[in-house]
Amino acid sequence: MANPTYEVHANDAASEASAAQFNIDRTYPGRWTITFSNPPINMFVPTTIVELGALMTDIEADPSVKVVVFQSANPDFFIAHLDVAKAAERPEALGLWCDFVLRLSSTPVVSIAKIRGRTRGIGNEFVLACDMRFASRQNALFGNPEVGVGLVPGGGALEWLPRLVGRSRALEIVLSGDDFDADIAERYGWVNRTLNDDDLDSFVDTLVGRLASFDRETLGAAKAQVNRFGTPTATELQSSNDLFFPLLALPGAQARRARVRNIGYGVRSDFELNFGRYLPSFGRADGDDTGTQPG
Repeated sequence: MANPTYEVHANDAASEASAAQFNIDRTYPGRWTITFSNPPINMFVPTTIVELGALMTDIEADPSVKVVVFQSANPDFFIAHLDVAKAAERPEALGLWCDFVLRLSSTPVVSIAKIRGRTRGIGNEFVLACDMRFASRQNALFGNPEVGVGLVPGGGALEWLPRLVGRSRALEIVLSGDDFDADIAERYGWVNRTLNDDDLDSFVDTLVGRLASFDRETLGAAKAQVNRFGTPTATELQSSNDLFFPLLALPGAQARRARVRNIGYGVRSDFELNFGRYLPSFGRADGDDTGTQPG
Protein backbone atom coordinates (compact mmCIF):
# COMPACT_ATOMS: atom_id res chain seq x y z
CA MET A 1 0.00 0.00 0.00
CA ALA A 2 1.36 3.43 -0.94
CA ASN A 3 2.68 5.58 1.86
CA PRO A 4 2.82 9.08 0.36
CA THR A 5 4.38 10.90 3.31
CA TYR A 6 7.66 10.11 4.97
CA GLU A 7 7.36 10.71 8.72
CA VAL A 8 10.52 11.64 10.60
CA HIS A 9 11.21 9.56 13.68
CA ALA A 10 14.43 11.20 14.82
CA ASN A 11 13.81 13.41 17.85
CA ASP A 12 16.09 16.22 16.72
CA ALA A 13 14.45 16.36 13.32
CA ALA A 14 10.98 16.44 14.85
CA SER A 15 11.98 19.32 17.08
CA GLU A 16 13.05 21.44 14.09
CA ALA A 17 10.35 20.71 11.53
CA SER A 18 6.62 20.19 11.77
CA ALA A 19 6.43 18.24 8.53
CA ALA A 20 8.77 16.00 6.59
CA GLN A 21 10.70 17.52 3.72
CA PHE A 22 10.54 14.34 1.63
CA ASN A 23 7.36 12.90 0.15
CA ILE A 24 7.55 9.28 -0.99
CA ASP A 25 5.37 7.76 -3.69
CA ARG A 26 5.47 3.95 -3.50
CA THR A 27 2.67 3.43 -6.02
CA TYR A 28 4.66 1.25 -8.40
CA PRO A 29 6.25 -2.03 -7.22
CA GLY A 30 10.01 -1.94 -6.85
CA ARG A 31 10.36 1.83 -7.21
CA TRP A 32 10.07 4.87 -4.98
CA THR A 33 9.73 8.43 -6.20
CA ILE A 34 11.02 10.83 -3.54
CA THR A 35 10.13 14.50 -3.83
CA PHE A 36 12.05 17.11 -1.86
CA SER A 37 10.16 20.19 -0.67
CA ASN A 38 11.60 22.75 1.75
CA PRO A 39 10.11 26.13 0.72
CA PRO A 40 10.89 28.68 -0.39
CA ILE A 41 13.94 27.47 -2.34
CA ASN A 42 14.78 23.96 -1.11
CA MET A 43 17.63 24.88 1.22
CA PHE A 44 19.47 22.05 2.95
CA VAL A 45 19.45 22.45 6.74
CA PRO A 46 20.60 19.99 9.43
CA THR A 47 17.05 18.61 9.62
CA THR A 48 17.23 17.73 5.93
CA ILE A 49 20.35 15.67 6.50
CA VAL A 50 18.83 13.89 9.51
CA GLU A 51 15.76 13.04 7.46
CA LEU A 52 17.90 11.68 4.65
CA GLY A 53 19.66 9.36 7.09
CA ALA A 54 16.32 8.03 8.32
CA LEU A 55 15.12 7.73 4.73
CA MET A 56 18.23 5.74 3.87
CA THR A 57 17.47 3.35 6.73
CA ASP A 58 13.99 2.78 5.28
CA ILE A 59 15.43 2.12 1.82
CA GLU A 60 17.96 -0.36 3.19
CA ALA A 61 15.27 -2.17 5.20
CA ASP A 62 12.87 -2.72 2.28
CA PRO A 63 13.97 -5.72 0.18
CA SER A 64 11.37 -4.95 -2.48
CA VAL A 65 12.74 -1.57 -3.57
CA LYS A 66 15.06 -1.63 -6.57
CA VAL A 67 15.13 1.96 -7.81
CA VAL A 68 14.63 5.35 -6.16
CA VAL A 69 14.10 8.57 -8.09
CA PHE A 70 14.83 11.91 -6.41
CA GLN A 71 13.06 14.98 -7.72
CA SER A 72 12.04 18.45 -6.52
CA ALA A 73 8.64 19.98 -5.90
CA ASN A 74 10.11 23.36 -6.89
CA PRO A 75 10.74 23.69 -10.65
CA ASP A 76 13.29 26.51 -10.11
CA PHE A 77 15.33 24.93 -7.31
CA PHE A 78 16.21 21.26 -7.16
CA ILE A 79 18.36 22.04 -4.09
CA ALA A 80 19.57 25.61 -3.55
CA HIS A 81 22.54 24.93 -1.24
CA LEU A 82 23.41 24.39 2.42
CA ASP A 83 22.23 26.90 5.01
CA VAL A 84 25.73 27.49 6.35
CA ALA A 85 24.65 29.41 9.46
CA LYS A 86 22.38 26.59 10.61
CA ALA A 87 25.01 24.00 9.74
CA ALA A 88 27.56 25.89 11.85
CA GLU A 89 25.22 25.54 14.83
CA ARG A 90 25.27 21.75 14.34
CA PRO A 91 28.68 20.87 12.87
CA GLU A 92 28.03 17.17 13.35
CA ALA A 93 25.55 17.41 10.46
CA LEU A 94 28.31 17.25 7.85
CA GLY A 95 29.48 13.97 9.36
CA LEU A 96 25.94 12.65 9.02
CA TRP A 97 25.97 13.89 5.44
CA CYS A 98 29.11 11.90 4.59
CA ASP A 99 27.51 8.81 6.12
CA PHE A 100 24.40 9.28 3.97
CA VAL A 101 26.43 9.78 0.78
CA LEU A 102 28.41 6.58 1.36
CA ARG A 103 25.27 4.60 2.12
CA LEU A 104 23.46 5.92 -0.96
CA SER A 105 26.34 5.10 -3.29
CA SER A 106 26.89 1.62 -1.84
CA THR A 107 23.31 0.38 -1.42
CA PRO A 108 22.17 -2.21 -3.99
CA VAL A 109 19.23 0.09 -4.75
CA VAL A 110 19.76 2.18 -7.88
CA SER A 111 19.42 5.94 -7.29
CA ILE A 112 18.46 8.42 -10.02
CA ALA A 113 18.33 12.22 -9.78
CA LYS A 114 15.74 13.83 -12.08
CA ILE A 115 16.87 17.44 -12.10
CA ARG A 116 14.91 20.59 -12.76
CA GLY A 117 16.07 23.91 -11.37
CA ARG A 118 19.22 25.06 -9.64
CA THR A 119 21.34 22.51 -7.82
CA ARG A 120 24.33 24.07 -6.12
CA GLY A 121 26.74 23.26 -3.32
CA ILE A 122 25.47 20.36 -1.26
CA GLY A 123 22.69 20.01 -3.83
CA ASN A 124 25.25 19.25 -6.50
CA GLU A 125 27.00 16.90 -4.09
CA PHE A 126 23.68 15.14 -3.55
CA VAL A 127 23.13 14.44 -7.24
CA LEU A 128 26.78 13.45 -7.70
CA ALA A 129 26.28 10.73 -5.08
CA CYS A 130 23.31 9.34 -7.01
CA ASP A 131 24.03 6.57 -9.47
CA MET A 132 22.61 8.45 -12.45
CA ARG A 133 21.64 12.05 -13.22
CA PHE A 134 19.21 13.25 -15.89
CA ALA A 135 18.53 16.94 -16.33
CA SER A 136 16.11 19.28 -18.04
CA ARG A 137 17.92 20.96 -20.92
CA GLN A 138 15.89 24.14 -20.48
CA ASN A 139 15.63 24.28 -16.70
CA ALA A 140 18.64 22.87 -14.86
CA LEU A 141 21.67 24.71 -13.54
CA PHE A 142 24.65 23.36 -11.59
CA GLY A 143 27.44 24.81 -9.50
CA ASN A 144 29.66 24.67 -6.44
CA PRO A 145 29.93 28.31 -5.32
CA GLU A 146 31.83 27.67 -2.08
CA VAL A 147 35.19 29.17 -3.14
CA GLY A 148 33.44 32.45 -3.90
CA VAL A 149 32.31 32.73 -0.28
CA GLY A 150 35.69 31.74 1.17
CA LEU A 151 35.04 28.01 1.62
CA VAL A 152 35.75 24.74 -0.15
CA PRO A 153 33.12 22.12 -0.99
CA GLY A 154 32.98 19.86 2.04
CA GLY A 155 30.31 17.36 1.05
CA GLY A 156 31.87 15.37 -1.76
CA ALA A 157 32.28 17.58 -4.85
CA LEU A 158 36.07 17.49 -4.55
CA GLU A 159 35.92 13.70 -4.55
CA TRP A 160 33.18 13.03 -7.13
CA LEU A 161 33.90 15.65 -9.79
CA PRO A 162 37.45 14.58 -10.72
CA ARG A 163 36.20 11.03 -11.14
CA LEU A 164 33.37 12.13 -13.44
CA VAL A 165 34.70 15.08 -15.43
CA GLY A 166 38.49 14.87 -15.00
CA ARG A 167 40.95 17.04 -13.09
CA SER A 168 40.95 20.16 -15.27
CA ARG A 169 37.19 20.45 -15.59
CA ALA A 170 36.78 19.75 -11.88
CA LEU A 171 39.13 22.64 -11.20
CA GLU A 172 37.16 24.89 -13.55
CA ILE A 173 33.91 24.04 -11.77
CA VAL A 174 35.21 24.35 -8.22
CA LEU A 175 37.63 27.28 -8.56
CA SER A 176 35.32 29.45 -10.68
CA GLY A 177 32.31 28.85 -8.42
CA ASP A 178 30.21 29.70 -11.47
CA ASP A 179 26.87 28.35 -12.66
CA PHE A 180 26.92 25.80 -15.49
CA ASP A 181 23.95 25.02 -17.70
CA ALA A 182 22.69 21.55 -18.44
CA ASP A 183 24.27 21.27 -21.89
CA ILE A 184 27.75 21.98 -20.50
CA ALA A 185 27.09 19.54 -17.65
CA GLU A 186 26.24 16.86 -20.20
CA ARG A 187 29.28 17.67 -22.34
CA TYR A 188 31.55 17.41 -19.30
CA GLY A 189 30.08 14.09 -18.12
CA TRP A 190 28.66 15.74 -15.01
CA VAL A 191 25.22 14.29 -15.83
CA ASN A 192 24.31 11.21 -17.83
CA ARG A 193 22.33 13.22 -20.34
CA THR A 194 20.06 16.20 -20.77
CA LEU A 195 16.59 16.02 -22.27
CA ASN A 196 14.01 18.53 -23.36
CA ASP A 197 11.91 19.37 -20.35
CA ASP A 198 8.78 17.84 -21.90
CA ASP A 199 10.63 14.54 -22.41
CA LEU A 200 12.42 14.26 -19.06
CA ASP A 201 9.64 12.57 -17.07
CA SER A 202 8.79 9.96 -19.70
CA PHE A 203 12.44 9.10 -20.29
CA VAL A 204 13.15 8.56 -16.60
CA ASP A 205 9.89 6.65 -16.11
CA THR A 206 10.79 4.28 -18.94
CA LEU A 207 14.30 3.70 -17.61
CA VAL A 208 13.06 3.14 -14.06
CA GLY A 209 10.42 0.68 -15.26
CA ARG A 210 13.09 -1.23 -17.16
CA LEU A 211 15.41 -1.38 -14.15
CA ALA A 212 12.56 -2.42 -11.84
CA SER A 213 11.85 -5.39 -14.11
CA PHE A 214 15.27 -6.87 -13.30
CA ASP A 215 16.35 -8.80 -10.20
CA ARG A 216 17.45 -6.66 -7.24
CA GLU A 217 20.35 -8.96 -6.40
CA THR A 218 21.73 -8.72 -9.94
CA LEU A 219 21.36 -4.96 -10.07
CA GLY A 220 23.16 -4.66 -6.74
CA ALA A 221 25.97 -7.00 -7.73
CA ALA A 222 26.61 -5.12 -10.98
CA LYS A 223 26.54 -1.76 -9.18
CA ALA A 224 29.03 -3.00 -6.58
CA GLN A 225 31.47 -4.08 -9.29
CA VAL A 226 31.26 -0.72 -11.08
CA ASN A 227 31.72 1.04 -7.73
CA ARG A 228 35.25 -0.40 -7.51
CA PHE A 229 36.32 2.21 -10.07
CA GLY A 230 34.23 5.26 -9.32
CA THR A 231 33.34 6.02 -5.70
CA PRO A 232 35.28 7.94 -3.05
CA THR A 233 36.25 6.43 0.26
CA ALA A 234 35.08 7.60 3.67
CA THR A 235 38.59 8.92 4.38
CA GLU A 236 38.59 11.01 1.19
CA LEU A 237 35.19 12.52 1.96
CA GLN A 238 36.20 13.27 5.54
CA SER A 239 39.34 15.10 4.43
CA SER A 240 37.27 17.75 2.62
CA ASN A 241 34.68 17.83 5.39
CA ASP A 242 37.45 18.65 7.87
CA LEU A 243 38.37 21.79 5.92
CA PHE A 244 34.91 23.33 5.89
CA PHE A 245 34.44 24.84 9.33
CA PRO A 246 38.06 26.01 9.86
CA LEU A 247 37.83 27.97 6.60
CA LEU A 248 34.46 29.36 7.66
CA ALA A 249 36.16 30.98 10.66
CA LEU A 250 38.76 32.86 8.58
CA PRO A 251 38.34 36.64 8.25
CA GLY A 252 38.03 36.48 4.46
CA ALA A 253 35.20 33.98 4.61
CA GLN A 254 33.45 36.02 7.30
CA ALA A 255 33.69 39.17 5.17
CA ARG A 256 32.37 37.44 2.07
CA ARG A 257 29.47 35.89 3.96
CA ALA A 258 28.57 39.29 5.40
CA ARG A 259 28.03 40.55 1.85
CA VAL A 260 25.70 37.62 1.14
CA ARG A 261 23.36 38.21 4.06
CA ASN A 262 21.70 41.37 2.77
CA ILE A 263 21.07 40.47 -0.86
CA GLY A 264 18.36 37.83 -0.67
CA TYR A 265 20.15 34.83 0.84
CA GLY A 266 17.85 31.87 1.45
CA VAL A 267 14.77 33.27 -0.30
CA ARG A 268 13.68 33.45 -3.91
CA SER A 269 15.70 36.42 -5.19
CA ASP A 270 17.86 37.46 -8.09
CA PHE A 271 20.86 36.47 -5.97
CA GLU A 272 19.65 32.90 -5.42
CA LEU A 273 18.55 32.57 -9.04
CA ASN A 274 21.95 33.80 -10.29
CA PHE A 275 24.34 32.93 -7.46
CA GLY A 276 27.37 32.39 -9.68
CA ARG A 277 27.10 35.83 -11.28
CA TYR A 278 27.36 37.58 -7.91
CA LEU A 279 30.44 35.83 -6.54
CA PRO A 280 33.22 38.03 -8.01
CA SER A 281 31.71 41.10 -6.34
CA PHE A 282 32.12 39.62 -2.85
CA GLY A 283 35.89 40.01 -2.98
CA ARG A 284 35.90 43.73 -3.77
CA ALA A 285 36.63 46.29 -1.10
CA ASP A 286 34.07 49.06 -0.69
CA GLY A 287 34.56 51.61 -3.43
CA ASP A 288 36.57 49.24 -5.62
CA ASP A 289 35.07 49.27 -9.10
CA THR A 290 37.24 46.48 -10.45
CA GLY A 291 35.93 43.01 -10.97
CA THR A 292 32.62 41.72 -12.23
CA GLN A 293 29.49 43.58 -11.25
CA PRO A 294 26.29 41.64 -10.74
CA GLY A 295 23.73 42.89 -13.16
